[in-house]
Amino acid sequence: MEDKDPVLLHGSCVSWMNRGLLILGASGSGKSTLALQLMAYGARLVGDDRIWVARRGDLLIATCPPSICGRIEARGVGILAAEALPEAPLALAVDLDRSEPDRLPDHRKLDLLGIGLPLVLGQGRGHLAPVLLQYLTAGRADGAGA
Repeated sequence: MEDKDPVLLHGSCVSWMNRGLLILGASGSGKSTLALQLMAYGARLVGDDRIWVARRGDLLIATCPPSICGRIEARGVGILAAEALPEAPLALAVDLDRSEPDRLPDHRKLDLLGIGLPLVLGQGRGHLAPVLLQYLTAGRADGAGA
């Protein structure tokens, strides 16, 4: 399939074991806070607040606009410096605006540039950081996103 023009999203992105996590949500939903929590576990920042997503073959690649690269907002503290990766192949997305109604949800996907990216609905989940790291590490036991 022909590659499509990249899209600029309001979101953050970190990478864990070379597997990118796209964090989506409205302003104030906790995107930067979740990224900082994941970074405390060892994830690497790709970008905060704005993320370019491009399609390369069957992969979605996340990059940060150069003007904000290496910066992450800590609400109530300020803008913090962080060593940022230049890009990451996306493996998972989390939507902090939507809560998951099901205990064991169906496989959810986010369609980006013609590719279905596994999606977790994460609003209101306090334990989300370690859950997402385990998902990125080993996928779902039922085979989704492994």
